[in-house]
Amino acid sequence: MRNKNKMLKEYISGKALVAISSPRSPMAEVYRTLRTNLGFVGMEHPFRTVLVTSSSPQDGKSVIISNLAVVTAQAGHKVILVDCDLRKPVQHEIFQLPNNKGFTNCIVNKIDPKQAVNDTNVSNLKLLTSGPIPPNPTEILNSERTRLLWTSLMSDYDYIFIDSPPVLAVTDACILASQVDATLLVVQSGVTRTDPARQVQEQLVKANANLIGVVLNKVKMDTSNYYQYY
Repeated sequence: MRNKNKMLKEYISGKALVAISSPRSPMAEVYRTLRTNLGFVGMEHPFRTVLVTSSSPQDGKSVIISNLAVVTAQAGHKVILVDCDLRKPVQHEIFQLPNNKGFTNCIVNKIDPKQAVNDTNVSNLKLLTSGPIPPNPTEILNSERTRLLWTSLMSDYDYIFIDSPPVLAVTDACILASQVDATLLVVQSGVTRTDPARQVQEQLVKANANLIGVVLNKVKMDTSNYYQYY
């Protein structure tokens, strides 16, 4: 509960977006390194739709994908961040934006995504929040309308970053992972155990996900008060 309250305070205060609040910090630089490494891995076939997930809720996936989206937009690319965690969405809290309409409205009510996206205080970066939490998240994410949404967004954006629920909690992440170009798995240093991490990997592989790498989160650096996120 203490860790959850701490994260909520960071969301509300805006401290979670270090790529904005502290662009010259070691943490922000690590996000730029992660962005660069994604480019190297996808050099022959660029990854335009990237999903970030984790094994457990406290691993920090939402903070990582939000900062990754920021630094990618800062590099001059047109980026949209989509919150597909339809259980416990937090991207609207991280960016301090309303969540009265978003992804679920586009799928359920057939709203044009252009009418549902939010501007952020970062040039080139748009946010499509989760929208109202539905009673049937899995069915919505596994629908043809969701698959068609990615194709539609690709005509307007260079990169689509998708936040999803943890893999071991529900099947949502595996469903989404089969729809995108690449999947990143976030694990927490000193917390995520080997067996659950392997279980996550196996589930993603079975779902035909293109698991391109792992982000080791919350590794305390010896020479700084910051936490290294990669």
